[in-house]
Amino acid sequence: MTDKQPAPDGILRLINGYWATGVLGAAAGHSLFTHLEDGADTAARLAGRAGISERGAQTLLDGLVSIGLAELRDGAYRNTAEASAFLVEGRPADLSGLARLKLKHMGNLVSLPEVVRVGGPVADAAVEVADNPHWGEVVPAIAAQSVPAAEVAADVLRLADAGEISILDVGGGSGIYSAVWLRRNPAARSTQLDWAPINAIARRLVAERGVADRFSCVDGDFHTTDFGTAAHDVALYSHIAHQEGPRENVAVFTRLRKALKPGGALVVCDYVVEDDRSGPAFPLLFASEMLLKSKQGGTWRRSDYHAWLTEAGFEDISFHSAPPATLVIARQ
Repeated sequence: MTDKQPAPDGILRLINGYWATGVLGAAAGHSLFTHLEDGADTAARLAGRAGISERGAQTLLDGLVSIGLAELRDGAYRNTAEASAFLVEGRPADLSGLARLKLKHMGNLVSLPEVVRVGGPVADAAVEVADNPHWGEVVPAIAAQSVPAAEVAADVLRLADAGEISILDVGGGSGIYSAVWLRRNPAARSTQLDWAPINAIARRLVAERGVADRFSCVDGDFHTTDFGTAAHDVALYSHIAHQEGPRENVAVFTRLRKALKPGGALVVCDYVVEDDRSGPAFPLLFASEMLLKSKQGGTWRRSDYHAWLTEAGFEDISFHSAPPATLVIARQ
């Protein structure tokens, strides 16, 4: 008896993986998930609601069923639970903007073989330039992906019951953590430190969430701008460590420890991999994004974060799941 020979199906799905990005991006671009949620359950109804061809609607529906974002029952289509939660426009964790953005970025992967050869970006490192138009699209698009992690962190820290606290968000981007946390705690105040063009985006997005009166910004580069001394109860460093090198992360963690009041907490959120680099899948794959876009970034191990935070003077360090990210909470 001979062993069963493997089939090429899985490899072919990976080779043609860009089809999934294309189908998802196009569906989001025509608000198909929103229309499905509102009851447009056939290709004809969806085409009429979205203003697209019926052939195009059917093709996208077929693709969405294939990638697990739509279900077909008794001739009627509907969103899967995942699509309903994360791809319907206007919902707190809506990622449809990110899906549209990634469709535009697909061409960047053509340079990956050369980037792998030289060990870094072959063009300017997009994540290291303050006035890059890249931020105007990326910052609003990625905001929603942080909502679940922000909620988990709020629960772990018991922010709702924390009273009058001061929050410092370093490299806060969209301000989404501040928006979530300030709504949880009406007595809290938050300060975001980021580049001026990004802070302008954050002010608008936080205002849309109704908490702008307790949100302020400091324009500057967090590598050099003073964080203050014993000034804040909570500090946040979300999705920044992956674009920094080890020494840079230790330096920022050390300054953040000094900026915290006694008993204060530092929250680090990022795509963290296991110490043997066996998983999780998304953080492992995300390392390619950093190779393309940053000079020294990567997806770092749990042991890296523990060592860096210990070196910075923190003693109580814990890890909390917030898929696909991990929350690292450190106290003195």
